[in-house]
Amino acid sequence: MSQTFKTAPHGRRILALMDTTTAQATGALRHLSDLPGPKGLPFLGNALQLRPRKVHADIEALAQQYGSLFRMSIGRAQALVVADAALVSGVLRDRPDGFRRPDVTAQVSDEMGGERGVFLAEGTAWRNQRKMVMQAFAPHAIKAYFPLLARVGTRLQARWAQAAEEGRPVALNADLKRYTVDVIAGLAFGEEVNTIEHGDDVVQQQLELIMDGTARRSLLPVPYWRYVKLPYDRKLEAAVLAMHEATNGFIAKARQRMQDDPARAERPQNMLEAMLAAAAQEGSSIDHAAVVGNVSTMLLAGEDTTSSALAWLVWLLSRHPEALQRAQEEVRRVAPDPSGFTIEQMDQLEYIDACAHEAMRLKPPAPFIPLQANRDCVVGDVQVPQDSVVWCVLRHDSVSETKLRNAAEFDPQRWLDGSNARQLAMPFGSGPRLCPGRYLSLLEIKVAMACLLGRFNLVSVEGDSEEYHGFVMSPGALTMRLSPIAG
Repeated sequence: MSQTFKTAPHGRRILALMDTTTAQATGALRHLSDLPGPKGLPFLGNALQLRPRKVHADIEALAQQYGSLFRMSIGRAQALVVADAALVSGVLRDRPDGFRRPDVTAQVSDEMGGERGVFLAEGTAWRNQRKMVMQAFAPHAIKAYFPLLARVGTRLQARWAQAAEEGRPVALNADLKRYTVDVIAGLAFGEEVNTIEHGDDVVQQQLELIMDGTARRSLLPVPYWRYVKLPYDRKLEAAVLAMHEATNGFIAKARQRMQDDPARAERPQNMLEAMLAAAAQEGSSIDHAAVVGNVSTMLLAGEDTTSSALAWLVWLLSRHPEALQRAQEEVRRVAPDPSGFTIEQMDQLEYIDACAHEAMRLKPPAPFIPLQANRDCVVGDVQVPQDSVVWCVLRHDSVSETKLRNAAEFDPQRWLDGSNARQLAMPFGSGPRLCPGRYLSLLEIKVAMACLLGRFNLVSVEGDSEEYHGFVMSPGALTMRLSPIAG
């Protein structure tokens, strides 16, 4: 394992991450049992102290109490909680060799009939899938897809224009989820599902339940569903079956397109076609299971993360008039007309980009990442045995007044001034497993915000602004009121 260091204010280098043998030679090490942490119950550990929908906030509060390195337990499993940004970055950068997704996450997915796409794949399987997925989400591929993205944005703006004309509030979360589903379905599968105009389809209806169920089961200390099925579990299983049918439908349509037009095998027009072409090659490491897994992964990851980030951004702007006015002025100067959107215009929306990053610093869709050690190692000065869970808290230093000036304030300008926020906030993760869809996500945010701010005044955003954690950290139901701009 490579050595990673951070530098303390007084210039002393602090060990961030290295292998156990090297660390033992540097001096005393602590064990998990030596660390402070909340007392737990026999067999259950701290599980009852962690609310499933507020688990992120509960662990962040524990970090405030016990420091940036402490222990906790979920059931019988001991975990090291790491809230120091430099240490978290070191852990994330040591994937996939040093750390993996927790076994329980893959087990829950397997029990629900899921296939392991790039999100859950490890080792060689991950490397093979990652290369293919990165090609699909590369900037040049997104640029070719941009006209469809702009069309989806235009449909969203038309929906909002009708609501503004009729004086109706907009169901913000729901509309943003329709938008992101339409975008990802078009890019990844070549399907214009158009939920914005036609209403929810089976995919969107089931996504939220599956994401919530996966997150909930991953945190429970006792897998009760293996022995007794509650009504919730039966609904979850029905949602999984519906998703399988939808996924197989996407794949069947893509196969038919490629059969009708064999040239698509050489020049795939979306990620699904690229995966099917790769799977068809002799000796390919991409099989049908990998194709199915990545179809599901793109839907699950692409729908909720970006829509949540957008909802938080709109909510924050509604409460900061100066930032809202500056964002409006930039959009109306650079990209006022959705029918003429270009990717070059989106690249020029620098303040909108700063607003997006600032919103994700304060309200990250993924406020933590749990991992599992592949071998004995040391994090900070703590000896971590193989297979131990390392719980990385991503929102701690990034909102600490000791690390960042006016950390509690929504201040997009900090991202234009070279602030150290870029080193403290990791909304897309860090290291080799950095989110492959980050460029698309930011582009989606810019298009949606340009559609909103270019034609409307944001009158208000009301509703449940509490933080809730499921698959990602989202607000409750928000409603938005708009008025058309004059002229």
